[in-house]
Amino acid sequence: MSKRYQLKEVILLALIGIIFGVIYYAGDFLYNGLSIVLTPVGLGPMANDITMGLWCMAGPMAAMLLRRPAASFLGEFLGAAGEMFLGGQWGASNLISGFVQGVASELGFTLTAYKHFDWFGLTTSALTSTFITFGWDWFRNGYAHFSLQLNLILLIARFVSMFIFCGVLVKLVANLLERAHVTKTN
Repeated sequence: MSKRYQLKEVILLALIGIIFGVIYYAGDFLYNGLSIVLTPVGLGPMANDITMGLWCMAGPMAAMLLRRPAASFLGEFLGAAGEMFLGGQWGASNLISGFVQGVASELGFTLTAYKHFDWFGLTTSALTSTFITFGWDWFRNGYAHFSLQLNLILLIARFVSMFIFCGVLVKLVANLLERAHVTKTN
């Protein structure tokens, strides 16, 4: 396999970035709604963890469709850039989040030596994404100031979100695209 991306792969990455940029932008409204509902009961930070899987889907989707190194990172980073250009509420900081999320997702596939573009690879990516993004939020969003109990609840909610969005949903969509002969297994 060539280490260089072919034009059709670059176009697919760009499409993933655009599509997920729109999805991520729409996710801003979901996040805000959940935050409004959860804050009065003391669980406002959980809105971030419940929706985190949604914001990390582009990476695993790119990896599943392209099946090559750096696809997960590039897909995630381009999705974050798309959200930023659409006017997402976090502005240019989306690029930092996209970088962290892209590295986290890519690490999961790296740990499988890019040989598992299946449930094992997706689960590994969901795990690395859960822990790395949680660590990032530990500093960026002040999770260090929360109780151990709340942090455990947030971590579990984040993993469930990652597994559902970046595992189950990505696998279903990738399988549908393969069955429709839009993509093919290498």
